[in-house]
Amino acid sequence: MKPLYNNIAKAMMLLALGGTMASCSDLLDQEPKSAVTPESYYVTEDQAQACANSFYGNLPSHGYGYGLYSGDNNTDNQAGSGADGKYAVGQWKVGKTNGNWSWTNIRNINYNLNTLLANYEKGKISGSDKAIRQYIGELYFFRAWAYFGMLRNWGDFPIVKEVLPDDEAKLVAENKRQPRNEVARFILDDLDKAMEYMSDNFESRHTRLSKDVAMLVKSRVALYEGTFLNYFKGTPFVPNGEGWPGKEKDYLKDYQYPSGNIDNEIKYFLTVAAESAENIAEKYKNSLAFNNGVVPQKEGDTNEYFEMFGTDDMSKYKEVLLWREYSVSQGVTNIIEDAVQRNNYGVGVTRSMVESFLMEDGKPIYAQHDGYSYDDNSVSKVVEHRDPRLKIFLKTPGQINCFKNMSYAQGDRYIDKEAEYPDITNGDTGNFLYVTGYCLRKGGTFDRKFCEKDKSYNAACSFRAREALLNYMEAEYMLTHSLSGKVLEYWKIIRQQAGFTGSAIDPNVTIAATDMQKEKLDWGAYSAGQLLDDPVLYNIRRERRDEMMGENLRWMDLQRWRSLDQLMTTRYHIEGMKLWNSDMTHFYNFTASDYDGSATAKTSSPALSDYLRPYEKNMTSQNLFHEGYTWHMAHYLQPLPIHEFELTAPDYKTLSESPLYQNPYWPMETDAPAEK
Repeated sequence: MKPLYNNIAKAMMLLALGGTMASCSDLLDQEPKSAVTPESYYVTEDQAQACANSFYGNLPSHGYGYGLYSGDNNTDNQAGSGADGKYAVGQWKVGKTNGNWSWTNIRNINYNLNTLLANYEKGKISGSDKAIRQYIGELYFFRAWAYFGMLRNWGDFPIVKEVLPDDEAKLVAENKRQPRNEVARFILDDLDKAMEYMSDNFESRHTRLSKDVAMLVKSRVALYEGTFLNYFKGTPFVPNGEGWPGKEKDYLKDYQYPSGNIDNEIKYFLTVAAESAENIAEKYKNSLAFNNGVVPQKEGDTNEYFEMFGTDDMSKYKEVLLWREYSVSQGVTNIIEDAVQRNNYGVGVTRSMVESFLMEDGKPIYAQHDGYSYDDNSVSKVVEHRDPRLKIFLKTPGQINCFKNMSYAQGDRYIDKEAEYPDITNGDTGNFLYVTGYCLRKGGTFDRKFCEKDKSYNAACSFRAREALLNYMEAEYMLTHSLSGKVLEYWKIIRQQAGFTGSAIDPNVTIAATDMQKEKLDWGAYSAGQLLDDPVLYNIRRERRDEMMGENLRWMDLQRWRSLDQLMTTRYHIEGMKLWNSDMTHFYNFTASDYDGSATAKTSSPALSDYLRPYEKNMTSQNLFHEGYTWHMAHYLQPLPIHEFELTAPDYKTLSESPLYQNPYWPMETDAPAEK
């Protein structure tokens, strides 16, 4: 279905051209001439389904390259072939425009939702009532999902529920930003409405949205907002915090939290998070895939946990609540298998990520272990005696990459097995460069049938129930500061299904052996610039990090935990495998010129670290990251584009008169970097 409406910004742009008024009713208040009118559309079950189908592309799925599993790039978990400018000084600047500040998707959803709902209430839609209600519920979900993305990008944000009329005053008024907690409450309300309309098991293969997905996302949203408010309390990033820019606007100067104060608001969201997560956790806690520790290397080798992430059919895994199916015959494909066979298309796992995983006894790598010790002198040794999840997902030299359907001639993008050592210098990022030396095989199948050029059809896991157990653990612990309720029960279930055995299943073993002073590589060990002093909370975060590795949750978690302040005072160095003074050194035969810090250097110098620093090969001033990562407080949120202020200002130029306000520490001028 073609978009029916352009966004507010485009409409307002027409109004402001040359300082003159122009009609925008053709863009904002009327359907395009080529579109079917509401009187002849949205009147059958099939049309309602087509309407809902058009928004599924907004949900997590595989894009180019390593797809969904590259989602943790530009964090302390994963490193791409190039560093992200938000970790450099002065590189992220206020733009004239910003494509992320777009109303297109929200306005399309509003139009379709409101039209369908109106026709349904008038009895104008023929077909199965159950199906029609399902599609209406899905649209409520899509609006909630769209707003959740806006909340994470912008914080305070306008709440628009209706299709707006061709009226400049109304358009400007609707641009008033609402406090972020009100946006979060609106999202939760939409998710409740989604569950009201959707069925428990409308589609048994779980390729369509369901009440369970909505409930899981409800726990995610509530946990996000509750923890954000908690860790940013008292700052300009939260309503009524010191310097909150919303206070300067008449419509927000007297704002009060619905629950009375910020502490009550935090409690409200964390309570919703715990209750929603528990609902899903109780339903699926006995149906989680089990990791038997086997990395399939020959026919007959199986591991349901490993296979769950790469199969073409996820319907057999109960914990997968929603997945996207791909099909060669329908021309809907990806290149996940191609990526896994090679180098994840330039996506490397960091040393910090690898070292966060526990040893097989449930203790951190630096603790005392019975009969063995942590050894990172080679990529192969780093997985020995480790968390079973790391053992199956981290590629090691000599592992077979492909052994199934080897006679499939079209599958010529396969790589027989991993090389003796990772290629960390190759200029071909798309095929061979191992950015950090560490690479994942999460999402792989070992099957040549998936290795045809541009025709992988590995499914994408959009949401899985195991997250609910993790959401509950964190929310409940923050409410009670104890292992009360079902925190310990769920934690043990996750550990057991991850493949731990014996005493290692008990998180208390981990907690007792944790030394926070030795966890400083993990950004999640910090909040508000301070190292956590609570090993229980830290290990809840660690469990979440390790279980959801590569599943596009890491940045969201770091943001809500306020886990990057420390980078403002202490530079951080992204590192990979141990390259120097290790078993790996002799493979490369580097000469001094290969690590001399010049613009043509092939690797980082041993004078910097024994560990490969992919962004510190070139140590000249032209490399913005030659001294490591830094941070600006402003970067927790995106800067509002200046053109939006111009469009909504009474005279189209006095920016301070706009109902909008800039995010904390971002200036009100184009091409200017963060102030703090």
